[in-house]
Amino acid sequence: MHFHIITSIDCNSECRYCYKKSCDDFGNDLNETFKFDFSMPPRIKYPTEELKKFLARSKTRHTLTFYGGEPLMGIEKIKEIMDHVDARYMLQTNGKLLDKLPKEYVNRFEIMLISIDGDKKLTDFNRGEGTYDKVLSNIALIKKNGFKGELIARMVVDEHSTLLDDVKHLFSIGFDAVHWQLDAGFYQQDFKSRNFKEFAVKYNSLVSELLDYWVETMKNGKVLKIYPFLGIFELLYYNRKAKLLCGSGHSNYTIATNGRISVCPIMHDATVFQVGGIKEESPDGLKQIFVGEPCTSCDIYTICGGRCLYANKASLWPKEGRDLICSTVRHLINAIRNKLPEIKELIRGNKISEKQLEYEKYAGPEIIP
Repeated sequence: MHFHIITSIDCNSECRYCYKKSCDDFGNDLNETFKFDFSMPPRIKYPTEELKKFLARSKTRHTLTFYGGEPLMGIEKIKEIMDHVDARYMLQTNGKLLDKLPKEYVNRFEIMLISIDGDKKLTDFNRGEGTYDKVLSNIALIKKNGFKGELIARMVVDEHSTLLDDVKHLFSIGFDAVHWQLDAGFYQQDFKSRNFKEFAVKYNSLVSELLDYWVETMKNGKVLKIYPFLGIFELLYYNRKAKLLCGSGHSNYTIATNGRISVCPIMHDATVFQVGGIKEESPDGLKQIFVGEPCTSCDIYTICGGRCLYANKASLWPKEGRDLICSTVRHLINAIRNKLPEIKELIRGNKISEKQLEYEKYAGPEIIP
């Protein structure tokens, strides 16, 4: 089982599409949709021993991903948990405080997701001046200090993104993998201020362009670790059916700062997503929660999985906007399906192997952007 451990609900960044849009969305209808648990302290308050006992109720060795806010604003608790809890460890961070975490802890992370959107101009535009240089400096430092885990660039894609150039750049500066989240459907006021219909057409074209490049690189024996492509390829290639591909609600849970367990890391304080607490629950017996209509009646549901549990339940965009988001998911799936014969031929011809197309499930990327 995978668990997001929220160490801090505070953040040391004010990103354009997160902090700013949250401020613009003040007064949305979420308070009418969800009941909120306002007992969340800014940092972890439960004893580490409680977390240890909770995980020990299962014989499985679990994977813990530190998450926030910005998780490294709770460095002392991260160190305490890693000192006392036997688990696989991952981290999802904006990267600004990586130099504050001692290398003996950094080097224990198997996977690290770092928020970065592309080159210096784009990243600093989205995340604040100086962010790009600070992140790259810290990445250079942890590599110098012996970090050997997988570095995943965690992008956000919107009207300012070029996608192919952004992805190429991120691989060129040392990232092992890339995932992007489409900035769509998460804020109520957002749809009114954008021409998302026009952008969806552009975005679909950008996805096709990147997919062409991905397959071209395979002809030289290399498979770029682009998580949305890998996850969907696996389902189509092996003819498998998916649950929600981020794992939320069935394989990937979240432990909030007060010890409550949620199925969704971004809405851990909404009681509809809570399934108990670490004092009384067992990892093996947690309630499962899945998306509802209209996703479950959709013909691509067993591949898409519903895209996002929170977006499905909150339904912040009007139907027109939700349909446009779905059209981008459908395009992504169909584009990869159309490339299957070519990729299969490359596998048969030993240009690439099935192993090169494997990826870490539930490492943090949602797969469906």
